[in-house]
Amino acid sequence: MSQAPGTGDSPRGFALALMSYLMWGFLPLYMKALAHIPTLEVLAHRVIWSVPVSLAILVWLGRTGDLMRALRTPRMLAMAGLTAALVSVNWGVYVYAIQSGRALEAALGYYINPLFSIFLARVLLGERLDALQWAAVALAALAVGVLTLDTGRLPVVALALTLSWGFYAYFKKSLPIGPNQGFALEVLLLAPFALAGAVWLALGGQAQFLNGPLSDDLLLLGCGIVTAVPLMVYANAAKGLRLGTIGIMQYITPTMIFLTAVFWFGEPFGTVRAVTFPMIWAAMVLYSVALIRKARSAQTAPQAPEAAGAAPQDRPVRPAG
Repeated sequence: MSQAPGTGDSPRGFALALMSYLMWGFLPLYMKALAHIPTLEVLAHRVIWSVPVSLAILVWLGRTGDLMRALRTPRMLAMAGLTAALVSVNWGVYVYAIQSGRALEAALGYYINPLFSIFLARVLLGERLDALQWAAVALAALAVGVLTLDTGRLPVVALALTLSWGFYAYFKKSLPIGPNQGFALEVLLLAPFALAGAVWLALGGQAQFLNGPLSDDLLLLGCGIVTAVPLMVYANAAKGLRLGTIGIMQYITPTMIFLTAVFWFGEPFGTVRAVTFPMIWAAMVLYSVALIRKARSAQTAPQAPEAAGAAPQDRPVRPAG
């Protein structure tokens, strides 16, 4: 008998989530190998080669019908266009961060992201935050403030990653299509722009694809796999995990990025970062404790029957395959 979503952690869900977070954690090594290739070209190939990968997965899952219906729905196309724009900004900033030696800022952005998401829920959805959640948000904001005072500028990369992914996740919830189908729809909408960018670089003599060593061509071709597969694996993993488990496991990726930046890329980790990152980690602990408490309260609370005719957006949101 299959486990109802949200009632516990299935071994399959845990294994898939761990796999996706580890793949994301190793992604900086892949992008660093492409550091000599223009960011725009890497971004274009992330989109271009994600199209066949995502479509192949939909064919395998038998979910192409959902995608075809979405392509015939103007409202859904408009919503997917917005999420596609946000995720493309996130991918581009991430590639730039790794290529330019700012992986620590990328790690900071992904550490802050869950805290920004709960703040966004408070501002846009009116959700109440408890004392631990407010403390976590305040600690993260203080850490960003300390970094800004020390460097004389905002940590733009970290904030761009946080904002783009936070709003992407927020609007993605309103997209009435499964995450696998939604991802395929997004890259299909981005593909014409990615192709135009690749052609523009080629005409300007800046493109490396098919003009450099075979290893570069293979790495660019592989961008579709390293972009699409972790996202689609995660979409299926989330169905078999509790929110609290996902909330804690998501810190695997920024921790791996942090360790890679310091010990593999050799990025400087000075006194200020030695202060601000522990502040972020403390915020992470507070956030995790609040999340676990909330999950336990939800488990022990009596389950009321769903009201007849309730709108889909009034029900708990969970990823669909």
